[in-house]
Amino acid sequence: MVMNRRNLLKFLGVTTGTALLSQGTKALSSSFMVGGNSKEQVNKIIQAGQSFQFTPVKTPIPLTIENLSNEQQKLTYKTYEVIDDVVLPEGFTYDVIAQWGDRVGDSRFGYNNDYLSLVETKPNEGFLTINFEYISGKTWRETYEKVIGKSLPFEAVKAIADENQGKINAFALPKTDPLKAKIEAIAKEALIDQGIGVISLKKNAQGQWQRTYSEADRRITGISGLEDGHYLKATGPAIKIFEKEEKLGYDDGLGSKIIGTFQNCAGGTTPWGTVLSAEENIQDQVPEPLMADGSSLDPSVTPFLMNEQDLDGRGNVFGLAGNKYGWMVEVDPTDKNDYGTKHTWLGRYRHEAVAFRAETGKKLAVYSGCDRRGGHLYKFVSDKTIVDPKDKNNSCCMESGMLHGAVFNPDGTGKWVRLTPETPINPVLPSKVQGGLVTLPHSDRAIGGIMQVKEDQAIATYQAKFKTLGDLYRGTYEEKQGAILIDAHFAANAAGITCTARPEDTEIRQDGTLYVTFTSGTPGGDGGPDKGVFRGPNGEMNYEYGWIIKIREDSNDPAATTFRWDILATGGEPTSGGMGFSNPDNLMFDRKGDLWMVTDMSTSGHNKEIKDRVKDGEPISTKSLVGIFGNNTLWYLPLQGNNKGMAFPFAIGPMEVEMTGPWLSEDEQTLFLAVQHPGEAYGTRQNMASEKREFSILTTSGEAFMQTRTVPLGSNWPSKQVNDAPRPAVIAVRPIKE
Repeated sequence: MVMNRRNLLKFLGVTTGTALLSQGTKALSSSFMVGGNSKEQVNKIIQAGQSFQFTPVKTPIPLTIENLSNEQQKLTYKTYEVIDDVVLPEGFTYDVIAQWGDRVGDSRFGYNNDYLSLVETKPNEGFLTINFEYISGKTWRETYEKVIGKSLPFEAVKAIADENQGKINAFALPKTDPLKAKIEAIAKEALIDQGIGVISLKKNAQGQWQRTYSEADRRITGISGLEDGHYLKATGPAIKIFEKEEKLGYDDGLGSKIIGTFQNCAGGTTPWGTVLSAEENIQDQVPEPLMADGSSLDPSVTPFLMNEQDLDGRGNVFGLAGNKYGWMVEVDPTDKNDYGTKHTWLGRYRHEAVAFRAETGKKLAVYSGCDRRGGHLYKFVSDKTIVDPKDKNNSCCMESGMLHGAVFNPDGTGKWVRLTPETPINPVLPSKVQGGLVTLPHSDRAIGGIMQVKEDQAIATYQAKFKTLGDLYRGTYEEKQGAILIDAHFAANAAGITCTARPEDTEIRQDGTLYVTFTSGTPGGDGGPDKGVFRGPNGEMNYEYGWIIKIREDSNDPAATTFRWDILATGGEPTSGGMGFSNPDNLMFDRKGDLWMVTDMSTSGHNKEIKDRVKDGEPISTKSLVGIFGNNTLWYLPLQGNNKGMAFPFAIGPMEVEMTGPWLSEDEQTLFLAVQHPGEAYGTRQNMASEKREFSILTTSGEAFMQTRTVPLGSNWPSKQVNDAPRPAVIAVRPIKE
């Protein structure tokens, strides 16, 4: 359903006179929104303990909500200075709760913190669970010794890696080889900085959340179980594959025991107080494709990698089995002995986020997306029925049920297709996706792995050879089901599940509506989105800026097999029908049911200079234009009231970061944010260095003008001290009390 600005307003039930083209913006009011145009107003509202207001921060491009004339926009945005700090509205401040290297239990606070979940065990007290997604190889290496206080043999290993195009198959090295020991030391420290963390917090009388260092504080790292015995567990059909004695592929010898969790990106919190952590880009550390029986490819397929920018393949030296990663991991933050359970019925793919519908008398529905170009949206439906949504025994509902993939139709309808051995082979056609590429389980099942298909005729040949998903996999019925779940993304392509535009978050509103962010419509090496569904506001293909889509299950039933979908918001420039942001990512609802959203523009595009929008006589792509949006941002999108249909910027991140995992405390007076990978591109900012860059900016009505932008080179956040190392950290945003 291609939706332009007028259709969007019609869908939202507002008119151009009261929404995006209005002549006046009503005072913003959300349970966590304080601010006004004067300190006197702010203080009065805070002291009354009521909902509060804020004045939107200034982004690098003009927004329709400002109601400025073209000439005013050109004057106001002629220059712009990017700040290496979290920029908040007047009347707000933030506290750093924890940062990379801080002590957590018997380990440390990890790197590139992502999803956050505060489970409050009593008023103003509880456990904050944090995901640690990945390390930024270059910046991590440059700052490791200064932050952690010890050295690693980076130079010695890199010198050897450089002789082999950056790659070393450390798994094949003898245990006595000194190089293997050096690689183990580096890989171990990097995997410690991934995974999950749990820290205890309490709010003091001044409204600040502080750590209390309880005995339940702990880390679940990428090597948990390797040395400490804290193996992770699993449930569901994939266990049959893990425990199978005769495998076609690699066997780590651990049965159903699992070493660690890594690439932990977004996540979700259950109504009963457990937290699920999403293992996303596991292909960076272990092999993703499989043999036909669901077993792993040899660790040598993903060798240790070390070059100027990257430090990956860290599972190689330890012989980690690839099929044990790419799952949703459940943890009870209040249980100090819980080191995580991977629920295999939820499927293995590049998980980003998870959302739960747990309603009395209905089946449990669990929604998640595969964050890759051409990735799918999935729903798990339990066999069991929910009796009490807050009962911790509900976790067992994820041990039996069925995984479904979403098929989107351009007319706004859709259906859920079961992924079982009986599911017919009906592959996605390359001609139907942007980029013309589909990846399927390899047609030679003896060698396993995957194959790229670029011609529709090859699909017809594939269908002639395989009739059902069960034909693609080996073993008993249950083993085939396990293999399908382990190979979920490629099996879903074979079953005709819609290729989408990088689904990065799934959130359920109080009324049961599912909201999904599709971050980027640009195709790539993994595939691309459906041509009939994912287009820009004016029908554009390869639309980089992204969308927020809402899905309503038919009859509002979590177990429904059909649904309807609509576009809620479209990224992009206001003059072209966008709402002023690019690449929407994590979502959050406040108590009123209004929406918060953070953006996920790739670091390489931040503030990238754009002097001319035309190259060789053709307009440059939307992906090439992302630099105009500056740093990543946090937005507020009211879904009701006079400001319905608008988007308001609340915060701007420091240099080269994502702000992820927004989470409101129960009293909605504190907003927690994870600030990820500061200085990822330029590293440590040296001597407060900045440079001037030129940008071709458009007014909201499309008139072009040039902007001179001052851009810091690298970051010193969060200390903001000259030449200090940038460190990922979690912050708590709060109104200033005077």
